[in-house]
Amino acid sequence: MSSTVALAERFRTEIVELRRALHQVPEYDLDLPKTQALVLAALDGLDLEITLGKELSSVTAVLRGGGGPGPVVLLRGDMDALPVTERTDVPFRSQHAGMMHACGHDLHVAGLVGAAKILHELRDELAGDVVFMFQPGEETTGGAPIMIREGVLDAAGRRADAAYGLHVGSAVEPLGMWSSRPGSFMAAADQLHVRVVGAGTHGSTPYRGKDPIPVACEMVGALQTMITRQFDVFDPVVLTVGRIAGGTKENIIPDEAVFDATVRTFSEQSRSKIQRTSVQLVESLAAAHGLTAEVEYQIGYPVTVNNPDEYRFARDVIVDLFGPERFRERPNPRCGAEDMSYVLNEVPGVYLNLSACAAADPALAADNHSPLADFDDSVLPDGSALLAELAVRRLARG
Repeated sequence: MSSTVALAERFRTEIVELRRALHQVPEYDLDLPKTQALVLAALDGLDLEITLGKELSSVTAVLRGGGGPGPVVLLRGDMDALPVTERTDVPFRSQHAGMMHACGHDLHVAGLVGAAKILHELRDELAGDVVFMFQPGEETTGGAPIMIREGVLDAAGRRADAAYGLHVGSAVEPLGMWSSRPGSFMAAADQLHVRVVGAGTHGSTPYRGKDPIPVACEMVGALQTMITRQFDVFDPVVLTVGRIAGGTKENIIPDEAVFDATVRTFSEQSRSKIQRTSVQLVESLAAAHGLTAEVEYQIGYPVTVNNPDEYRFARDVIVDLFGPERFRERPNPRCGAEDMSYVLNEVPGVYLNLSACAAADPALAADNHSPLADFDDSVLPDGSALLAELAVRRLARG
C-alpha cells in the first residue's frame, strides 16, 4: 500500500469530521469567514507558510520540501456553496437558511486539508514545494483569477510547475469512480443579454406600434438555426435561453422584451465566432423588423483544458493507486464550466472528477446543484491520497 494511501486512512476520521462541519456552515461567493476559520483551524500545527486573501476569504499555504528548492506543485480546492435550500436528511445538514454545499465543495476543502496533512508527514522526502490553494467564489464571480492576481501561482517564490484539482459528483458515476480526459475537459461559459426595443400600443392594433415580443421569439429560434448551420458539429456550441420576459397584460403590446442565454463552447475559435455572430444576428433581425436591439455579450469562464502529458501522468497514478477499474476516460468534454480553467491557462495540469454518489443507482441520483444532492464522504481519503501522491511523484520527476 502506498504511504499516501495509508496516511489518508489515518486521517480519515478528522477529514470526514471537517467536511461535515463545513457542510453545516455553507457560505456564498467570495466572503467565507466561517469556512476560512475552519480551514485555518484544521491546518493549525502544520509547518506551513500561510497567506490570507485581501479581496476574498482565500487561504494559500506553502509546504517546503526537505529536498531544498526544486519544482513547485499547486493543489487546488474550491470552498464556496450555493443559494440552495437543502432537502437532504443528513444529521449535519446546513444551518444557514437558503444555503447548501450542493456541489460538494465541502469535500474538496476537506480533501485538500487531508492532502496537506499527508504531505506534511512526508515533507522531508519531498523534492520541492507544494502550494495549497483554498479558493472562494468558484460558483459566482470567479475567485481563481483574483487569487492569481494576488500571487497564488508564485506563492512558493517561483512559478508553479504543475497544478492539480478534483471535483466530486453526486450522480451518474458509481461511488469511487475517477474520470477525466485530455484536452478540452469543461466548457467556456459566457452570457448573452438582449433587450429588444419596440413601441408599445394596444394589442388590437399592433400596426400602430412595434411589437418586440414576436421579434424576440424569432431571435431565439434563429440563434439555434445559426448554430446548426454555421458551426462544426464536432466543435459544438450550446446556446440556451433560460429567461425571456416582456409585457404586463394580454392586450398590451409592450415597449420592450428581454431574454438571457448561457453560451457554452469548447474551443477559443468557436467562442470567438459565436460572440461575433450572435450579436450580429440579433441586431440584424431587430433592424429587419424596424426595431432596435441592445445586446451585451458577457465573457465568463474559459475552456478548462487538461495538459495531455499531465493527464496521462495523473491517469497512471490513479490506476497504480486504485486499479484500472476505478478510472474511466471521458469520450467527450462536459458542458459545465470551472474557474480552475484560469489556473490551467497559466500552469500545465489536470482536473479530475471523483464520484461521491451516495445512491445505489447513480443514474437515478440527484445531481450536483440539486437540493437533494447527497455526497458520500467515504471517498475523502482517496481524494486526499491522490492529490498527495500526484504532488510526491510530480516533484520527484522534476
